[in-house]
Order: sequence, then C-alpha cells, then structure tokens
Amino acid sequence: MDGISVKDLKIMLAQIQKLSINNSIKGSRIFISGATGFFGKWLMEYFLYLNKELNSDIKICALSRDPEKFLDLYKFFKNIKCITWVKGDIRTYKFPLQQFDYLIHAAADADAKLNAEDPLLMLDTIIEGTKRIMEFAKTQSEIKGILFTSSGAVYGRQPENITHIREKDCFYLDINSPVSAYAEGKRMAELYCSIYAKQYNLPIKIARCFAFVGPYLPLDKHFAIGNFIANVLSKQDIIIKGDGTPLRSYMYASDLITWLLTILVKGEVNTPYNVGSDRAISISDLALLINSLQSHPKKVKIYGHKNEQPLEQYVPDITKCRENLNLELTISLEESITRTILFHKQNSL
Repeated sequence: MDGISVKDLKIMLAQIQKLSINNSIKGSRIFISGATGFFGKWLMEYFLYLNKELNSDIKICALSRDPEKFLDLYKFFKNIKCITWVKGDIRTYKFPLQQFDYLIHAAADADAKLNAEDPLLMLDTIIEGTKRIMEFAKTQSEIKGILFTSSGAVYGRQPENITHIREKDCFYLDINSPVSAYAEGKRMAELYCSIYAKQYNLPIKIARCFAFVGPYLPLDKHFAIGNFIANVLSKQDIIIKGDGTPLRSYMYASDLITWLLTILVKGEVNTPYNVGSDRAISISDLALLINSLQSHPKKVKIYGHKNEQPLEQYVPDITKCRENLNLELTISLEESITRTILFHKQNSL
C-alpha cells in the first residue's frame, strides 16, 4: 500500500510553518498511542516527512497491539530508524523507559459495531486506556504537552434548534443505554484528563474530534462517507439505508493533523477544542455530491422513510480554534472526496 500523497504532505508542511509549530516539535521525542489507526498513520507519515524535508530529527515511539501485522501491510514504515515500536494493549502496555517531550493519545476505536456488540470492551478501553496514559505521563519529567483525542460525542444529542455545537454546550445522553458506552467513555476520559492536569500539573490538551475524510479512512465501517466512496469505487449505486436527513460535516485529514498539532503545542491546558468542519451537509446531499463528482455516476437510492423524530445533527462550532489558534479549513469537501477516492483507486491496483 502506498502512503499519503506528497501534495498533502506539502500542504501540511506549509500550514505548520505558517502557524510556527515546526520549531516546537523539532528534535522532539513523541509517544503515540493508536499509532496504526487513521489519526496515527497520518501523524507518523507527517513526522517522517518533516524529518526528510526539514531535518526535524523527530523520534517516534508507536504503541500498537500488533505492529508486525501492521508493518506487513504498510511496508514503507519498516526499518525506519526514528520509529520505535511498543507492542501492547492501551490498557496494560509496559511503559517505555525513555523520556518524551509529547504524548498523543489517539487509541480508541470509534467503531459503531463494536460499541453496539461489546459496549463493555469499548468503555473499558477508553477509560482504562486513558488512565494508563495519564499514569505514564506522570513518569515524564520533561513533558511539554499531552494531547487527548476526545470526541464530539461527549455533547450528547444535538438539539434540532442548535445548528453548531460549542465547547460549552452539553445535551442529553442516555446513561442507562449500553449504546452510550463510547460517548460516556469519552466524557469520563476527559474527566480523568482534568483531574490529572490539576492534581499532577500535567499539560493536557483536549481535542473533541468530529467526522473526517481522507486517505486511510476505513470504507467498511459505519462512516457514511466511507461507505458511499466504497460504492462508487465498486461502480455500484449509492445506498442510503436511512432517510438521508441527518446532518454531518467532514474535515479533510491534512487539516485534522494541522489542528491536532497546533492544539498540542499552543492549546490551553485542560481546555477542549472542537476539531472538524462547520459545513453541514445532509447524508442524502453528501451521497449526491459524491456521485456527481464521478465521470460515470450511478444512482442514489434512499431506502428509509422520513419520520417525525427530531432532526439528527452532528456539526461543530469551530470559532474557538479560528479565533484563539488562527486555524482554518484549507481543503473543500469536494476536493476532500476527490483526493480520498484517488488514494483508494491507486491502492486497489
């Protein structure tokens, strides 16, 4: 499998230099949990690119349950001297002995299937994994920043009259439903971050992440945009099982990484930041958009029927990142979709 395009890496490099982030991470030792996931692969490739282009001398320690399996699939990560692998579960891994400048905790599976079928595992992985990372952080005397990738799910169900969720908002979440394991786990994990930040003076930054698109996005999970891209890649009609009315927004992965690193370096301690796009689009319009970008479009089929339930929404207000950290969205949704499809076409040959 090929890696991220040089075009994407150059865009991120230009943004990081514009935001004066590179000097802060140059020569850094960075520990990444969830290193083989969507976020982790983008982070590692970008750090390798910085080393190559700017001689940044960044050293990565990557935690994975099965690094051997990962390296068999992503061979370009093999034998990279600046990457050290730690094999283990996020809940029980053995602490590396070296000191780190930054910790990035991105290990949490946002798989709706796992959340529905094994909510206990989902909850334990998020809560126990975060506590394990916090305990590890306590051993780091030279730590400059710790990033926890939380989720917009912590807000609960977005009301119909609220178009964009702000960091200070808090809505209803059914704590007696096992399906709430992911969202409630992220809430509890943030509380752990807050307690450790105050009690042990740890520089913990919180990124509440929403929905994303880009190379490495799984096409066989519960993500609608990934499912639709899978449909067009296989030259099938796009199938919507619901009624197509829910509203979502999608940030391209290069912007995601720029925002995460900026929050890690410049964000306020124990302060949540929304990370995502504020351009709302319905699931049905998303399907139509993806279809329209194809040279030989198929049909979009909606199987669900509209009901009287409140409109389902999941869209962030990103004013805080814009005003406090000078962050912006640089890749349009149309371009995001096009680049993601191209990546998967190139890697299916």
